[in-house]
Amino acid sequence: MIKDQFVIGVDYGSDSVRSVLINALNGEEIASSVFNYPRWQQGLYCNAAENQFRQHPLDYIEGLETTIKDCLRKAGGNAAQAVKGLSVDTTGSTPVAVDKTGNPLALTPGFEQNPHAMFVLWKDHTGVNEAAQINDHATKFDINYLKYVGGIYSSEWFWAKLLRTLRADEQVAKACYSWVEHCDWIPFLLTGGNDAAQMKRGRCSAGHKALWAEEFGGLPPDEFFSSLDPLLKGFTSRLFTDTYTADVSAGTLSAEWAERLGLSTDVVVGVGAFDAHMGAVGGQIEPYHLSKVMGTSTCDILVAPAAEMEGKLIRGICGQVNGSVIPGMIGLEAGQSAFGDTYAWFKNLLAWPLNGLSSSSIIDSKTAEALKEELLGKIIPELSRQASLLPVEENSELAIDWFNGRRTPDADQTLKGAITGLGLGSDAPRVFKALAEATCFGAKSIVDRFVKEGIPVKGLIGIGGVAKKSPYIMQMMADTLGMPIRIHQFEHTCALGAAMFAAVVAGIYPTVEDAMAAMGRGFDAEYYPNKQFKEIYQYRYEQYIALGKFVELH
Repeated sequence: MIKDQFVIGVDYGSDSVRSVLINALNGEEIASSVFNYPRWQQGLYCNAAENQFRQHPLDYIEGLETTIKDCLRKAGGNAAQAVKGLSVDTTGSTPVAVDKTGNPLALTPGFEQNPHAMFVLWKDHTGVNEAAQINDHATKFDINYLKYVGGIYSSEWFWAKLLRTLRADEQVAKACYSWVEHCDWIPFLLTGGNDAAQMKRGRCSAGHKALWAEEFGGLPPDEFFSSLDPLLKGFTSRLFTDTYTADVSAGTLSAEWAERLGLSTDVVVGVGAFDAHMGAVGGQIEPYHLSKVMGTSTCDILVAPAAEMEGKLIRGICGQVNGSVIPGMIGLEAGQSAFGDTYAWFKNLLAWPLNGLSSSSIIDSKTAEALKEELLGKIIPELSRQASLLPVEENSELAIDWFNGRRTPDADQTLKGAITGLGLGSDAPRVFKALAEATCFGAKSIVDRFVKEGIPVKGLIGIGGVAKKSPYIMQMMADTLGMPIRIHQFEHTCALGAAMFAAVVAGIYPTVEDAMAAMGRGFDAEYYPNKQFKEIYQYRYEQYIALGKFVELH
């Protein structure tokens, strides 16, 4: 009789962390748990007007412990004894300043409330000037150090955020020994790491965000960074040269964390990676099929055999890295900086009057808050229903989806969103339809860039909250892109991908492909393009491109 072999996948999103306990033999979910970051929910350490978004490491630690223990409690019996492996994915680039022991500065005396000592969330764009300086600086070198990140460095990434942090806070700069991605720190924490120099850095984060490349023998040389700004002098020596794919063990659970979680010190912990990359594995990615993780933003992942990528450099994307998704394949990343965030912005705009309910003297605050939450929950579904009844027309309202800048193609986080064609008949459903079209056109621009650069896109795989919850937008995406989109049936697909990697590092499966085949849960919906909309959406898309060029120039 085969004994139970369980694995845990932990997925850190922008607003919450979720853990899943999975039967590694068949991919069955035994239990799951979600924890909303309490400090983040209060809006602490953030300033949206300045594009500052920071997260406290305590949110991550509390969520890690709470969700894993909750999963084990829900599973009951001897579930904890059956756990063999644990792997983690996170948002990125979401780095933090650490001391020599690898401890985030926000967990050290004097820095507990300092935003610069906290994790700089992926969508923090305070480093736009630093990114621009990196792009200009790179042109001065014979070697193109940006060649594997699409030729453009983004303010969402590792070095721009580090330089911005060092410039912004002298005390943090003095205390900062090294700079660490969230996905690298959690495995280090779980395995009892106490020396930043010994931390295993993931190939995924290093290649896509930190300019690590096999061709360079690691990171660009110190001269590249120190000549940009003396504040960066010596940093490469305190970072890393070697990187590891996510099918490699980072170690086993430390005695402290084994006790905190109720697990064994024999549990193997995998090297970490980004959410979309592990999510692509959880969503059963295939070569040349674009996996779209659709949440607050989108992160688009495509894999191609290394031999077929020889000599190809894809312009304007978020990197191409050997082994960043599946070892032995090139992982290509693109995405949109605002997707679900675009709809959330419009919802909050419409709901602004509701904010006064809680201070109303007509009804008590508790009733007002309950009513507000009920109404908020109905806005997007009702907008989608009403918008779906509208005809697809050539000259209706038109929008640009750069509400949080543009990630790809051709990163530029200084760009803004736009809505045009407004008239007195432009009601909420019509504007929402324009915003939905804009996000779908943004997705099409990514597909078009891949195809133009010689990378075929054979199909789409939808993952994440928007993919699961919005048939209206998924049908529109199929229509605008002119290709079917399959929706993965697993609710926490990124966490499932992490669990698949956990099964590999625990030795249950020899390869990631074997884990995908055994643990994949398939698809529960597929949207096919309506051929009658092909020409009109192509016309609308050309309008979108023209409007985007106007916005860039103004």
